[in-house]
Amino acid sequence: MTGIHYQRAEDGIVTLLMDAPGQSANLMDAAFRAEFAEAVARLRGETGLRGVILTSAKKTFFAGGDLKELISLQPEDRAPFFHSCEKLKADMRALETLDVPVVAALNGTALGGGFELALCCHRRIALDDRKLLIGLPEVTLGLIPGAGGVTRLVRLLGLQAALPLLLEGKQLNAPEALRQGLVHELAADATELLAKARAWILERKRSLQLWDQGDYKLPGGTPSNPKVAPVLMIAPAMLRSKTRGCYPAPEAILAAAVEGAQVDLATALRIESRQLTRIASGQIAKNMIGAFWFQLNEIKAGRSRPTGFAPWRAQCVGVIGAGMMGSGIAHACAIRQTPVVLKDISLAAAERGKAHAEKLLAKRVQRGQQTAEAMAATLALIQPTADAADFARCDLVIEAVFEQRELKAQVTREAEAHLPAHGVMSSNTSTLPISGLAEASRAPEKFIGLHFFSPVDKMQLVEIIKGRATDAETLARAFDFVLQIGKIPIVVNDSRGFFTSRVFGKFVEEGFAMLHEGIAPSAIEMAALKAGMPVGPLAVADEVSLGLIDHIAAQTKADFAAEGRAWKPSVADPVRERMVGEFRRLGRAAGGGFYEYPAEGEKRLWPGLSVWRRGDVNPSERELIDRFLFVQALDTVRCLEERVLESVRDANIGSIFGIGFPAWTGGAVQFLNQYGLPAALARAEELAARHGERFAPPELLRKAAVEGKAIE
Repeated sequence: MTGIHYQRAEDGIVTLLMDAPGQSANLMDAAFRAEFAEAVARLRGETGLRGVILTSAKKTFFAGGDLKELISLQPEDRAPFFHSCEKLKADMRALETLDVPVVAALNGTALGGGFELALCCHRRIALDDRKLLIGLPEVTLGLIPGAGGVTRLVRLLGLQAALPLLLEGKQLNAPEALRQGLVHELAADATELLAKARAWILERKRSLQLWDQGDYKLPGGTPSNPKVAPVLMIAPAMLRSKTRGCYPAPEAILAAAVEGAQVDLATALRIESRQLTRIASGQIAKNMIGAFWFQLNEIKAGRSRPTGFAPWRAQCVGVIGAGMMGSGIAHACAIRQTPVVLKDISLAAAERGKAHAEKLLAKRVQRGQQTAEAMAATLALIQPTADAADFARCDLVIEAVFEQRELKAQVTREAEAHLPAHGVMSSNTSTLPISGLAEASRAPEKFIGLHFFSPVDKMQLVEIIKGRATDAETLARAFDFVLQIGKIPIVVNDSRGFFTSRVFGKFVEEGFAMLHEGIAPSAIEMAALKAGMPVGPLAVADEVSLGLIDHIAAQTKADFAAEGRAWKPSVADPVRERMVGEFRRLGRAAGGGFYEYPAEGEKRLWPGLSVWRRGDVNPSERELIDRFLFVQALDTVRCLEERVLESVRDANIGSIFGIGFPAWTGGAVQFLNQYGLPAALARAEELAARHGERFAPPELLRKAAVEGKAIE
């Protein structure tokens, strides 16, 4: 065996040291499964065996399943895949029924298959390290824990405690895992970890899993228990309200958990294998694995970063504008231990921005993610000021002021008067072309767009926009900075609205167009949710502010006129103009827009929207869903065609993390690929014939459909 080192000590304790050759982490791939089976068979043949310690020679304990294998799984592979699952589970079951103590010594992160391996051990000891993560996050990749994770976690914690961990894919640090009963104890270092494992084994002659003991009862009760049954009766409806039927994995987890809790262990494990086989061979799992694992990791590895430049770290960041966005950026820097100079028009305004960051940090303390002492140290990294001279110690400045060209030019000049010569100036604009804003800069080659998303503490994406003059070194530094503060960078070329704002605008405009056609507002909002968007177009317009949308439209129209270009009205204009100009409904912050926001109770659609309603207009829900998905996906392909986007991975990841394009699709481009490009082409042509040229298929789509290739 080369991937599992079998080490028997004189005291009869065998250590299985996992160390997959040529890999940075241990995977539950075919090679591991074969060696694990060999190791278990050898253990069963041992005489005088006192116990087993399962640990790792890697920095992590075990990384999980082989996603290359899973993403390639086809429907015709279901039978052999199912039998492979059952064989692995039989070996894991043989390990936990050796009748000797078995300990998982978690020297590093154990997620997915790694924690499933740990669950088949009688005791789990982990390093006392907040960076060490434990959990079953398979659902976030469209999968279910299929190596015993659902079955054993339910038997360990009970249905009500296990289901949130399984359905949300929660990852707990070591102290949290101890509190929730996922591990039994912690160790200060690697030496103590193995010492504790060995001591626990030597204290007992035999050991059984809880569920193999004669007096075992499922914690909290079985599904028929009067305390559990009412919860399970409403669980499917609650789950459907969250998934909208777009994500099969959570429903499969719920089914495997509840059904498995009513039968013996072997049957429960078999139910789990069947659910995994069904889900893993489906398209949605492939979409999500492709985006959230392979493409996301490519981005984090720097595939979109210019080569030839040494890694760079911002030593101090300046932020201009201490509103929600600016204070959010300051907070994002500070929690990654990057000093920040937060400037506003007055010191009082800057202090208010720091107070907002303090509130966000306080929540981290309440959740146990940070100590009060660490919070104070983090907060001390933010220096509020009204004096641009304080930017002298910064090597990167981000302006986050109102979307007004003149104002942005003014603050750029003020900041650059004090920014060191090597410093980078950037704008957080969401719509204004970077090349135009760079005209106010002393060094356009060191000017770049850094488009954060609101709320910054929750939104992971940062859209990096290259101006016409931006040089490669500045782009490399901007990319490194985004990774430095733990965000996800995508790189785009300069264009009005760039990628995310442009395509997100298509989603909102389509909702306005539907309303103008006479479609019921409730049907519009529900179709967006059923498509998998996080919120409907009318609701999100209220949050963004119809006043801001109107301002951006006016600014764009003025820019077109100044450039001598023809302004083309949008399908959204009639609704926007009446909402703002006639009805004075400017959005939530202004008291109401498409929705009313009563002081008591839930928000509700504004009855005045009935001015557009036509009783004879009742398109199918499928038609509305397709309009929302296709209008965004087609414009994303146009962004690739126009070189606004340079890679499909940036398109897919940017669409999911930036504009909320449904994760089940794997991203806006993958939505078309998985739809089938010939079928997508035909559907786009149908929509264009009925609703207009915004649905006209881009040439890139036509070409790929004819050639039978994916857009990549």
